[in-house]
Amino acid sequence: MFLTFGGLFFLLFGRMLFIQATGQAEGKVLTALAEAKYARESTLKADRGTIVDRNGELIAADTLSYRLVAVLSEKASNGSKKTMHVKDYEATAEVLAKYIPLEKEAILSRMTNAKEGTWQVEFGKAGRDLSHETVLALKQEIEDKKLSGILFIEDQKRFYPNGVFASYLIGFAMKEEDEQGNISTVGKMGLEKTYNKELTGTDGKVDFQSDGWGFVLPKTEKNIVAAQDGHEIQLTIDKTIQNFVEDALNRANAVYSPKKMLVIVANPKTGEILAMSQRPAFHPSTREGLTENWLNDALENTIEPGSTMKMFTLAAAIEENKWDPNAYFKSGQYTIFDRTIRDVNRDGWGTITYLEGFQRSSNVSMAYLLERLGDRTFIDYLRKFGFGERTGIDLPNEAPGIILDRYPSERLTTSYGQGSTVTPIQMVQAATAIANNGNMMKPYVIDKITDPNTGEVINEHEPEKHDSPISADTAKEVRKVLASTVTGEKGTAKKFALNGYTVGGKTGTAEIPKTSGSGYLSGGSNYLYSFLGMAPIEDPQLITYVLVQQPQLPIDKVGSDPVAEVFTSVMESSLKYLNIVPDDENATEAKALKDYTGKDSAEAVSQLEQEGFRPVVIGEGGKIEVQYPLPNTKLTENAVVLLKTGGETALPDFTGWSKKMVLSFKMLSGLDIRMNGEGFVTEQSLSYGTVIDQNDPVVVQLQAPAEIHKPQVEEPEEEKIVGG
Repeated sequence: MFLTFGGLFFLLFGRMLFIQATGQAEGKVLTALAEAKYARESTLKADRGTIVDRNGELIAADTLSYRLVAVLSEKASNGSKKTMHVKDYEATAEVLAKYIPLEKEAILSRMTNAKEGTWQVEFGKAGRDLSHETVLALKQEIEDKKLSGILFIEDQKRFYPNGVFASYLIGFAMKEEDEQGNISTVGKMGLEKTYNKELTGTDGKVDFQSDGWGFVLPKTEKNIVAAQDGHEIQLTIDKTIQNFVEDALNRANAVYSPKKMLVIVANPKTGEILAMSQRPAFHPSTREGLTENWLNDALENTIEPGSTMKMFTLAAAIEENKWDPNAYFKSGQYTIFDRTIRDVNRDGWGTITYLEGFQRSSNVSMAYLLERLGDRTFIDYLRKFGFGERTGIDLPNEAPGIILDRYPSERLTTSYGQGSTVTPIQMVQAATAIANNGNMMKPYVIDKITDPNTGEVINEHEPEKHDSPISADTAKEVRKVLASTVTGEKGTAKKFALNGYTVGGKTGTAEIPKTSGSGYLSGGSNYLYSFLGMAPIEDPQLITYVLVQQPQLPIDKVGSDPVAEVFTSVMESSLKYLNIVPDDENATEAKALKDYTGKDSAEAVSQLEQEGFRPVVIGEGGKIEVQYPLPNTKLTENAVVLLKTGGETALPDFTGWSKKMVLSFKMLSGLDIRMNGEGFVTEQSLSYGTVIDQNDPVVVQLQAPAEIHKPQVEEPEEEKIVGG
């Protein structure tokens, strides 16, 4: 016995000496085992980058959501006074089915068919992205029915606060599970997909020591690696103008039910896209309304543009000194080799001038003009205008279009927009040359990309001149002719006239190629109706392109009616919102704003009032640090001018202010101003003269221009104002 126990003692003593000396047991490092047992790691989730409009208003962002978990293992309740696992599968499935998009039987099957030893189960997509309101209601019912084992884990989901809003531009992102079971938000369409890498953040982590139950051990240090949120993408899109577009499209869709619609609004001075939308459209959060078409029709699909192309044929002829508006031609039909083309009025209008021919949108006038210009010279100009090649807009999958010029007949039909194909964004880019005195601007939608973790601007887009296909004099002459299509007695675009603003543009009625076989659709409203216009025509600030395909027209309507209703509504509202001076005979002549920065506010206020402006001081007065609008901006009488000084700010009377001006006040003052609606201010939550700090929210209510400027007469005039 003594020898046996003595031997065991020395064996144990030797083993202890070995472990102390080597730090190993059974070939494993004990410190590593201890580290593995007691080390814990907590993930710090990174936010996906936000997408905002040009004024910083939210378009897409991550928001708090919840993930549903059902704990099945009875071990979860060990040592707890409360039951921590699901006991009543039947009743639990019945309650959950009320709150998540999954049938009771499917929920029950998920729990009852779980493998033996499974600790918990989830419910896939149906159990994710639950809102706070849903969770509160579900928790209450679980508590009322004394159910157990249901947990709600904080998560993130992509939030699109504006609903159906530039959906084919913005796209959408959704949760996706990889092969390792990791769930992340991935862009699947639009900007969310194109800039997925920039928008995706990097999760951080917290390393710490804990006991066997997971509690942090005392006097241990946490090693924190901060999460890096995804980059913020600021667009050139203006949320207010985009909403004008969405509203106009919704109204037209309700009345005419067209197969497709598209609107692009651009700043011709810079190439910035201020709005872009199409129908059908969808809600990015739910994907409701998403069809088999995932393409952004503004640049990924091509069209035959129809007569809107005539403005570029005209521009080429004027540039080459081949345009004589008072010369005559015989309208009706024109034959080239074995092909005869005809005007929309097959008998023509007799012998008319080229100017009248353009106003009437005569195809035959283009044919005779092409004789003067030379068809190959014409094709050269089209390429200078950017047709047949991609614009280079900062969006993927842009189509180049095809300019047909193999045969003389193809060059002829191209002169009035048939045969050759273009993208709508090419049409807008080409129109900037006419609106911008010959300087064609490259279109873009990304203003800048910023790293929110450091504040560093990663990429910033500046306006880029693409080419100068025509001279400034030619551009001005083209604009005069385009204006005459609206104001002229024979013009086809009379219904596109704006209240208070001059406008010019060209209508289009394009045939639609058959989806199978050759030829075109015919009869009824099987056409693509369009208008490419700009205003004010003397110095265009906006270009708007509207397309409506195959509308269902009431008996008293024609194809240009839905196009005009959308165009006039969007253009008038946008020009007013941007504070563009109306061209009104009775309006006071616009004055250029002087530079008041560095001057005393009292002196500046006095001078501005003498000039007929409405100065608003942000702060307590004294030296002016910033003014808005900038010096040399032309303003009409009674226009608001913001003067920023130091000190506390008293609220002005916002009544009648545009949303853009309120946003400028918000930016300069730093106050928490919250806006409801679009258009112009009608109410505010705190009264004029109230002194507040940055923690006091102020709510202002806005209304659309059509409502504010509605005439006070007995006859209902709202439809006339909206539709033009």
